[in-house]
Amino acid sequence: MEKTRVLIVTQEMDPYLNLSDISRITSTLPKHLHDNGMEIRVLMPKFGNINERRHRLHEVVRLSGINIIMDDEDYPLIIKVASLPNARLQVYFLDNDEFFKRKTALVDENEKFYDDNGERMVFFCKGVLDTVKKFGWQPDIIHCHGWMTSLIPFYLKTAYKDEPIFSKSKVIFSVYENTFDTPLSTKLPELAAIHGHLESKELKPFKDSDISSLYISGADYADALVKGSKSIDKKVHEHLGKKLKKPILEHTESENFLDEYKSFYDSLLAH
Repeated sequence: MEKTRVLIVTQEMDPYLNLSDISRITSTLPKHLHDNGMEIRVLMPKFGNINERRHRLHEVVRLSGINIIMDDEDYPLIIKVASLPNARLQVYFLDNDEFFKRKTALVDENEKFYDDNGERMVFFCKGVLDTVKKFGWQPDIIHCHGWMTSLIPFYLKTAYKDEPIFSKSKVIFSVYENTFDTPLSTKLPELAAIHGHLESKELKPFKDSDISSLYISGADYADALVKGSKSIDKKVHEHLGKKLKKPILEHTESENFLDEYKSFYDSLLAH
């Protein structure tokens, strides 16, 4: 019997980067799923404050060399990998000197949100899907964690919907508490467009580019949803509860919450 393949996509993960609830969940969940017989791969951005020497990151030359196109500009994608401590799991890091070289993740030394966080999100989301294609590894579940992954459910149901590698993939999107109040780039629809497959007008759901809009838009295109934080923005909470008729895993403080994730996966794959 083939193992269930799960792709975890996250903007942060302990021990590499700890900014919110996301890092704790995305550290413990892959280990639990792996211990329960699933095949796991994890993708996240390689922010500049992730210590490559301490965490023993090294470039995967056979995967690097992809160019990500945004607004008619080409940006090289570099793939690095490390082994998750105390687990037989590999974490892949998506890197680019222009977007991820700086020594802080999302805000500068004055706590100001980076002006190009929208571009960084688009680069990461496009890079994730092109990396999985280069893996040649067909995931049964793609679980996206956090606002920075919110374009992935949309891409999978539009520009990438005919890609054989994703034909059987169920997409889960985890929403968390709001961690910023600055809208991303007003050019987000143009930046996120994929010429020949997806025009900017089709990305209108993302045009406001505030965190609530990103969570709502990502949720609209996912197959199932998880409330990853106890406190979720009221607008997002109401949208999930009233407008979406999809499987939802409610937030829980239970000690057995990882088993609940596993059961949620199994239920989704059974339908």
